[in-house]
This record gives sequence, C-alpha cells and structure tokens, in this order.
Amino acid sequence: MTSRLKPLFSLPRATFRAGAFLVATLTAFGAGMQSAYALPSFARQTGQDCAACHVGAYGPQLTPYGVRFKIGGYTDTDGKPDKLAVSAMMVAAVTHTGKEQADPPTAHTHRNNNVTIDEASLFLAGRLADNVGAFVQATYDGVEQSSALDHADVRVVHSMEVAGKDTVFGISANNNPGVQDPFNTMPVWGFPYTGPAVGFGGGDATTLINGGLEHRVMGASAYAFWDNSLYAELGTYRSLSPSVQSRTGQGRADDMGRLGGGTSYWRLAWMQDWKKQAFTAGLFGLSASIQPDRLSSGPTNKYRDVGVDASYQFLGTRKHIGTIYTSYIRERQTRGDLFANGDADKLKGNLNEFRINASYYYDQTWGVSMGRFATRGNRDATLYGDGYANGSPDTSGTVLQADWTPLGKEDSWGAPWANLRLGLQYTMFDKFNGARRNYDGSGRDAKDNNTLFLFAWTSF
Repeated sequence: MTSRLKPLFSLPRATFRAGAFLVATLTAFGAGMQSAYALPSFARQTGQDCAACHVGAYGPQLTPYGVRFKIGGYTDTDGKPDKLAVSAMMVAAVTHTGKEQADPPTAHTHRNNNVTIDEASLFLAGRLADNVGAFVQATYDGVEQSSALDHADVRVVHSMEVAGKDTVFGISANNNPGVQDPFNTMPVWGFPYTGPAVGFGGGDATTLINGGLEHRVMGASAYAFWDNSLYAELGTYRSLSPSVQSRTGQGRADDMGRLGGGTSYWRLAWMQDWKKQAFTAGLFGLSASIQPDRLSSGPTNKYRDVGVDASYQFLGTRKHIGTIYTSYIRERQTRGDLFANGDADKLKGNLNEFRINASYYYDQTWGVSMGRFATRGNRDATLYGDGYANGSPDTSGTVLQADWTPLGKEDSWGAPWANLRLGLQYTMFDKFNGARRNYDGSGRDAKDNNTLFLFAWTSF
C-alpha cells in the first residue's frame, strides 16, 4: 500500500533543526565507515555481560535491567574510565522460499536460494556525557548494496525524587516512532528480532507505526519513569526533506511526502520487576497525516494507530528463562489523497495487526521461539489490487526459530567484545495478501512464500 498521509503537536522549526543536526553529527562518526541490540560497547561501559541486559545473551529482547538501562539514556556505567562507545555488527544468511519468486528481489539476488550479507553496521552506542547517551546506527545493506543512516536515538536524562520515589526524566531525539521504546512488544523491536531480507516475513499491508515513517522523519519526545514502574512518553515528528533523506541514504524515490503539523506519538506502560519474574502492560499510539505530493494544500491521508500490549518474563536463576509478548494495533485510515486520486474505492478503512510470541532459553545459550501474526483489514479492490486477492490485505502465519548463542556470557570467549548467535528460522503462511491460494492471480499460493532462514548474527 502506498502511503499518501498531517501531525498534532508542532515543535518549532529551530528545535527540529537542532535535533536533526545532533543526530547527523553523531551519525557522521559511523557513516564514513559504514537494530537496542546486544552491543559490546554497552557491556564494556557497564561492566556487565550481555546476558544481564538481554534474554538469551543476545538480540533486542531486554531484561528489566536492560529496560532501565535504555530508559536511563544508555548512561549507566561501572565508573571506570576510557570506555569506547563504538560497536559493529553483521548478519549473514541463507534464505530459501517454498517456491522461487517470479523476479529476483533485487538486482543483486536470485529468485531463490540466496546467500547474502544482509547487513553490516557500525554503532555509536553508549554514554557520551554524565546525562547524555546515544544509540546511532549506520548500516551497509548487502542485498541492495547501499549504505544509510539506520536507527538513531539520542537522549538527555535527569534523575530526581517525585513523591518520595526515584524518577527518571528524559528527552529522546530519534528517527522512527517506537525505536526509543524499551519494551519488546512494538513492531520496531518485536519478534522475530532478525528476519529474511530476500524472503517473506509478512504481508504487504502494514500499519503506519509498523515502519511507515522509519528513518524518514525526525522527532523529539519527553518521557518519565516513576518508581521503576510507571512509564509515560509524549512526542511529535516532522518529515525530513527529500534532500536530507538522500544525504542519509534513504533515497528520494520512496519519499512518503510531507507530514502535517500535528503528528503525535504517545506511550503509557506499567512494569513490575519481581527479580525472578517481570510483567509489563501498556498502551501506545501514533496519529499522523501525510500530503504525498508535499503541497501546502490538497487532500491528505490520515492515520490513527492505537495499540495495547503486554509481556511476561520468567527469569528464575537465569538458567531457565521463559518469555511471552503480545500486542494488538488498530489503525483507522482516512484516505483523502488516495480516494481523490482514484487509488482507493473507500474514503475510510481499518487495518489491524495482532502479534504473540513465546521463547524459552536454557543457560542463556540454547533457545526456541514461536510467534503467531495476523493482519486484517477492510476490503478495497483498488487499494488492495495488484498482488492481492479479493481486495483484501489479510495475511497470517507462524514463525518458528531455534538458535544457539555460544558467545555473549561472562565466561564466553572474547567477553565482552565478542557476541554470536546462529539460528534457523521458518515462517509459514496460512494466508497471504487476502487468500490461501492464487493470491496474486498468477497461481502463487500463500504456502509458496514459506521461508527458511539460516542466519549468523555477530557483534563486536
């Protein structure tokens, strides 16, 4: 679905320019050389092994300690000097789909059985000053053979007591709604934590908060974390100009258009850390409108996303760890530009995404995970035309994963510099883009998109 979308709260233009300059300056450190992850720079800074912050010793899945570290602006430290806030990461993969694709995914890949370097990244990640920290990623995409600014989250934090309880106040400047979120239920940090670049990980229709503004906006949000329990955040975003998008490697061709002056992002969550167990529950939302042609007048597409989420972790003695995460997002669309230009039959519609996944890890080393995903939406024969069946965006399936993490614990070789996860992932589709069979009108079934993904994921 082509996004054609106006924001709610508007920060002064100078504020956004200052924030954009800050992120660009920090990113320049890595862009000249060339998704939070378990980064060795964090481990070196805190003096902790990666298993202290990350379930299974690797990946974005955070323990309660990891949640507090991120909310604290990546600034926690063991007090020792000379910490290098730089890390690198690479993901290599072999990908096989149930049936070869009609055309290669890119000019540098095959219709099937691809061996790829999916990404190689450099990070500026960690404490920059007493109350300032950053997570800035520059990535070389081995599939597209291009480099770009990836996730960026720069924070300023301050701690004080409120009503006799420890409270962290922070400001985040970032380039993707949700990238600053510390809980693993929103799309940007949700399961699967890595996935196929040349296979299939979901359907073609997604909500706006699920990557619709990714890396093409600049935002600022203010948040508070009270008594290690209550988290609240409010922010706003502005679209980057096509020239800035080009300079940061995003390219002009996929420019989404101009965000209006009232885009709002908000988040409420409650966390309980019982040491051997942890629980979170929350609400989140994104409200935006976009003018695709960047005109000062004319129809816009409006999106109102509201989500509910929850998670549970059994941590025990860290020998046996079990987790479960779930989220539901409901998006209300007013397709003013799409409808006016004949790209949609209906002015209004809904798109809903449901996710649930569970993981088990033994000794922070051996892991198995299973996830279920489902996207449902109103039918629209024009909006969901080519590549869809019955004018429907509906897609559903299951993801299975087994992985081995030999490096990343305190007694691992190369700790805390070396991290490695080897994994086998299989995605099975019940329905794809509206149908089980012949969804594209050319005889391709949903099961033909089943994807086997063998990966090696390392950071140092």
